Amino acid sequence: MSSIKIIASGIYLPNNCIENSYLNQKFNLNNDWIYKRTGILKRYWEEEKSMTEMAIKSVENLLENNKINVQDIGIIITASTKYEDTMPGISFNIQKMLNIKNCICIDILAGCSGYINAIDIVKKYLDTDEIKYGLIIGIEKLSKYINKDDINTAILLGDGAGATLIKKNENKLYSKNIESIGQEGDILTCKENEKIYMDGKKIYKFATVKVAQNIINLLEKEKLDILDIKYIIPHQSNLRIISNISERIGAKKEQMYINIGNIGNTFNASIPIALDEILKKKLLKEKDKIILTGYGGGLNLGSIIIEI
Repeated sequence: MSSIKIIASGIYLPNNCIENSYLNQKFNLNNDWIYKRTGILKRYWEEEKSMTEMAIKSVENLLENNKINVQDIGIIITASTKYEDTMPGISFNIQKMLNIKNCICIDILAGCSGYINAIDIVKKYLDTDEIKYGLIIGIEKLSKYINKDDINTAILLGDGAGATLIKKNENKLYSKNIESIGQEGDILTCKENEKIYMDGKKIYKFATVKVAQNIINLLEKEKLDILDIKYIIPHQSNLRIISNISERIGAKKEQMYINIGNIGNTFNASIPIALDEILKKKLLKEKDKIILTGYGGGLNLGSIIIEI
């Protein structure tokens, strides 16, 4: 049995912080209206940097206090819901910035849980023993693709990037349950020359019912109880959704790691940003088990159990 070991992490958040007070005034809302419905107090909108620059900043943050040989990074995968440039991809620009000689570079579009897909792809490459490290970056610049006059998306979505460096870990648990439901993909879209569209009611039902069952099925597959899990690190979509998922899977409040209040919903960047917080706070010890769970556009959803 093999798993993955998280070697290092890093994030980038823009300087432009959009607090609820600004949106309350814009949409003529009561002071607590946004928080009660989303659990969000603030989010960040990037004004200057490109997505490539944001991703590079998160990687630089990862490398800042971690002395690794970047030539040992054998694969770089970025995950986003929308890319500014078709080619070269962000992963190639990161390779160029780090001057890595031999590296596989892939940019994926797999909806809001593409970071989960990216981890599983990298894990498969690590299992071949042909590479030492894999670098995964979740990156979003959603402020560019939302209608800032649309209350449904403007109050929720923010920008950011999170980078995670992993290697192979022997004799540890790794298990995943990744699903795609393309038949229902029209409830969350971002089409050519259009802004992000969300059908809030249908997304809520999908995110609570399907995601909870996805986690339950994964636990049953490994004959684990929810109380065997130290933390569940969900896509930071909406506090109501996360709380509903928690109730459905029988998790204790302290098991759900939630940081949406200070970050907002950053799609693919949300899990690596939250994971970075956990690691920086040193909340995990050896043999702890965590679940990463992502869900959203595609429709796509997936959960991974990792033993630390």
